[in-house]
Amino acid sequence: MEVRDRISNAPARSAGSRAPQPWASGKKLLFVVTEDWYFCSHRLPIARAARDAGFEVVVATRVDHDARRIEDEGFRLVELPWRRRSTHPLRELATLRALRALYRREAPDIVHHIALKPTLYGALVCAKETRSVSTVAGFGYLSTSSHVRARVLRPALQFLLKHLWRSPGARVVVQNPDDRRALVAARLVAENRVTMIRGSGVDLRRFASSEEPAGEITATMVARMLWSKGVAELVAAARLLRERKVAVRIVLVGDPDDENPESVPVEKLRAWSSEGLIDWRGHIDDMPEVLRATHIAVLPTYREGLPMTLLEAAASGRAIVATDVPGCREIVHQGENGLLVPPKDAVALADAIQALATDARLRALMGRRGREMASAFAEEVVVDQTLALYRSMIEGSHA
Repeated sequence: MEVRDRISNAPARSAGSRAPQPWASGKKLLFVVTEDWYFCSHRLPIARAARDAGFEVVVATRVDHDARRIEDEGFRLVELPWRRRSTHPLRELATLRALRALYRREAPDIVHHIALKPTLYGALVCAKETRSVSTVAGFGYLSTSSHVRARVLRPALQFLLKHLWRSPGARVVVQNPDDRRALVAARLVAENRVTMIRGSGVDLRRFASSEEPAGEITATMVARMLWSKGVAELVAAARLLRERKVAVRIVLVGDPDDENPESVPVEKLRAWSSEGLIDWRGHIDDMPEVLRATHIAVLPTYREGLPMTLLEAAASGRAIVATDVPGCREIVHQGENGLLVPPKDAVALADAIQALATDARLRALMGRRGREMASAFAEEVVVDQTLALYRSMIEGSHA
């Protein structure tokens, strides 16, 4: 398997807010993540802060369309031709060999694995003395799916992680207390090796509170188009709302994910749109504008780590309807900044959307409260907590 270095000639950009730190100067931080777009959407602020603190930042990922963006930050990009959905033994063995060669060549002071597959594969090939951070936002498809494949892989995955996270240099980052309790209760990792950092942070300047738009009430779901995000339940709720003659437009923003077994077929999304149940708009880059054009943010997901889309909605002053599951209930407090409903319950989902769609005063109150709550999830908070973890590892202690 080929692994290619892509070296940027662009100078590292500095935010001007962080002076280089003695503990980070000359150290190397390696991010290992499956997709370049995910690194840019969820980890870019942390990587920038680490760079400004003095780290050499290297990003190892599958390159799709964000290579220039990563290189323009002054990071060194290493292309890994892996695929999240692949389970072919020979291909996966080649991926493990490529990662082992990468770690030996780079000899990072800290390697940060983002999401489940990099965590598992990185832990398999990391030397015991390697300082590693694994950010795990639940178990994704393996935790929510009832498919035979998921049920078979789940115990095997837990067995491997339980032993791999015993390495003295390993630390685990979770995004909500439910995941922390679950990992510790299952004895997958010792409690003193787990740090809770709530999400990826939200830019409170970019996602500013705004007045609701005029016109038709719009309830918008921003997510990858996966069954486990509750797409089917939202469509069923839209059908109920139409039968009740509730004047609300249901908008879906996001693309299917062909690398995920839970991906909703494009044909389904188009058919629902043609039926007039939903307005599927695909991927949109300008999330602040999407939220300015909506009245209610919706996410009927089965489980999350800490959904960035809900953080952005709260920061934008929008009332929220979400499922009462780990991750969502960290952001949405029942009756304060939104309404929580049981997962996989289309009737309760329709009732909650209807309640907000027909009460402008309640939406305004919840939107203001959401904006207040968003400050606890500010980008600066998450960045500072992550750098504090890096520092504790470099200096030989655990915060």
